[in-house]
Amino acid sequence: MAQLSIWIGIATLIFLQNVSAINLVCYFTSWSQYREAPGGFVTDDIEPDLCTHIIYAFANISGNQITKYEWNDDTTYNNLRGLKTRNPKLKILLSVGGANLGSRPFQNINSSPATRSEFVASVISFLRKNNFDGIDVAWHRPSQNNKRDLVKLVQDLNVAFRYEARKNPNRQNLILSVAVPAGKEAIDSGFDIPNIARFADFLNVMTFDFHGYWSDHSHPYTGHGSPLRKSRADKGAAAFYNVDYAVRYLKTKGAPNSKIIMGIPTYGHTFTLSSAQTGLGAPASGPGLAGPFTKTAGILAYYEICSFNHGATIEKIEEQSVPYSYKGNQWVGYEDETSVQIKVQYAKNNNLGGVMVWTLDQDDFSGTFCKNRNYPLLAAIKKELNK
Repeated sequence: MAQLSIWIGIATLIFLQNVSAINLVCYFTSWSQYREAPGGFVTDDIEPDLCTHIIYAFANISGNQITKYEWNDDTTYNNLRGLKTRNPKLKILLSVGGANLGSRPFQNINSSPATRSEFVASVISFLRKNNFDGIDVAWHRPSQNNKRDLVKLVQDLNVAFRYEARKNPNRQNLILSVAVPAGKEAIDSGFDIPNIARFADFLNVMTFDFHGYWSDHSHPYTGHGSPLRKSRADKGAAAFYNVDYAVRYLKTKGAPNSKIIMGIPTYGHTFTLSSAQTGLGAPASGPGLAGPFTKTAGILAYYEICSFNHGATIEKIEEQSVPYSYKGNQWVGYEDETSVQIKVQYAKNNNLGGVMVWTLDQDDFSGTFCKNRNYPLLAAIKKELNK
């Protein structure tokens, strides 16, 4: 009987571990520190118990080596380490790449097995020296010609990480994640999903930026940046531009549920209306006005949206489970506490590995603007994850 009780206890512990294994992966960006107060974001603003993984974006590539990007990265790295004194379970990763770095440096390190090996060795050395728990590969828009190279890079990192951990039994295996786009065209062009998923620990799926007023004027009407499902107005390729389609498509391409980390944005896409129409699909003449802190036309951080919503008309796109608001000729589609909880429910119902947030620094991290609490979106996400 005592032995049976022990086994029941072990089984219960394993079950509880599996239940709590869903990940909350949170990015924050190096450039957020330069925003004007109170929008400026530094490591002291991070609450270490909110996320299971924090990813700092971005590191640089110089020659065939991973390198620091910001002048004060040493301080940032040191402060990130300090978060673990308050949450020893927290995993901290470094993301390398991003849109500003582009594709060329990744192409260069893949010019031969030797150059790729040099880069991989530099990654291990850099991560260990700076006490990171892993790397996030953010190769922006690899082409069809780069498809095999991305797989080789991820495979070489995987093999090297496992070999390094075997040689040093007191060290945990470095974590390997890959940032993956959500658009069908981008996936088909540059991402061999089954093989990337085979070697990566998880895939951070960028299920946002589905709609925006792009510089090529290809989308001159309002649309939500991260709708959960397609709307009745979505025809042709537009039917692919939603979270549900992206997740299902990745599954059909061979991504295991447990490795799909579904992205949730803490910012909204904005439009300048060009007619009296104010709904989904209303004509737009350009991106919305730049926010006072993020200072980028077409984008508002959630804390800026809270300010915008004073005096604005707030609506919900029922079929897509997301809100939007408008005031004058300005229109913004965004996430609120209800919509992020619905997305977490979706991730749980589909047995995904978790959710990813882009970014910590665009939530109302200080509680200054939304007059609710610090990190209202993150708090809502975490509450729903823990149900």
